[in-house]
Amino acid sequence: MNLTEEIKAVIGQPESKNLEYKAVLLPSRNMAQIISSFANTDGGYLILGVTNDSEISGLSEDFRANSITHKALDLLSPKPNVVYDYVNISDKKLYVIKVEKSNNKILLEGKTYIRKGEKTKLENPVELTFIKNGYKAILKINETLSGYKENSTNSKINFIEHYQSILKIVDDLGSILYPKSPDRPTENAEGKILTRILFSSVVDNFETYLSDLLYEIFLANPQTLKSQQTVTIEDVLNCSDIQDFVKFWAKQKITKLQKGSVRGFIKENKQIKDLNVIDNDEQSEIEQILQIRHLYSHRNGIVDEKFLQYFSMGYTVNSEHQMSIQEVFNKLNYLAGVVNRVDISAISKYNLAKVG
Repeated sequence: MNLTEEIKAVIGQPESKNLEYKAVLLPSRNMAQIISSFANTDGGYLILGVTNDSEISGLSEDFRANSITHKALDLLSPKPNVVYDYVNISDKKLYVIKVEKSNNKILLEGKTYIRKGEKTKLENPVELTFIKNGYKAILKINETLSGYKENSTNSKINFIEHYQSILKIVDDLGSILYPKSPDRPTENAEGKILTRILFSSVVDNFETYLSDLLYEIFLANPQTLKSQQTVTIEDVLNCSDIQDFVKFWAKQKITKLQKGSVRGFIKENKQIKDLNVIDNDEQSEIEQILQIRHLYSHRNGIVDEKFLQYFSMGYTVNSEHQMSIQEVFNKLNYLAGVVNRVDISAISKYNLAKVG
């Protein structure tokens, strides 16, 4: 039986331990997780171009799925036995990866993924543990973040796990980050530096999420990548393949955001603007958060004239800006909520692949 006949026999069946549908092309790392999970369990089929409810939508050929599959396989050690190709079903072109069960564990970045029902899961996930009777807000925020993981893009999963790592650092180093109270900025010199680093990491990760999300949108909907903007030949030649170029272009798109202009970023990126999620008040709030990050990253928290354009009350030039851990957590929680709403809307609008 050839691959087309095999797919005709399974298409329409519900997702299971041996079958997963995705409506769109996946990033290579996400694809590698699914392939390795099939190989580490009982084998199976990953079919691209079919929605989760078994509707055959077809897969765009604007990007070559073979190239991304090769990249996915290169991430795995040892490489599993797979067959992959385009097949025509109901006059629609699908892309199929058939994975054989492996006699050896297939690892992705040293981790083992397996199938649990219709889901791909880590075999031995690391459980976050926090100090007993520690700062209660840590547990509360972690619970919120864990809830956000359900039915998310791969971009949001990475975003949340980074924030959970920050919670763990704060929990472990409370003696220098909030020696007197989480509501009061630390007076400890090392604690001040670490607070600035952690807050900057919170904001940087927000920007990384938006870049990663654009990458997922571009892969899933190649037509959204087309624009009148130009790139140099050097830009193209510096990328090893089309996937690298798409990732490079997604990173270029957050330039306005890195300069502190949320409005400019949204205006230039129709993919985000069309979600209609971040209103004017939220854009202003995020721009203020970005300005604090800029102050911490480039001026060690010492207030300058530019900062006073955003915060005219309570600060003077050359004064030191400080935040308590509770204030850092408030901003972290706020950005996580924005990301959650953006992600839900993007999945719905662009039919992005869901994990978790």
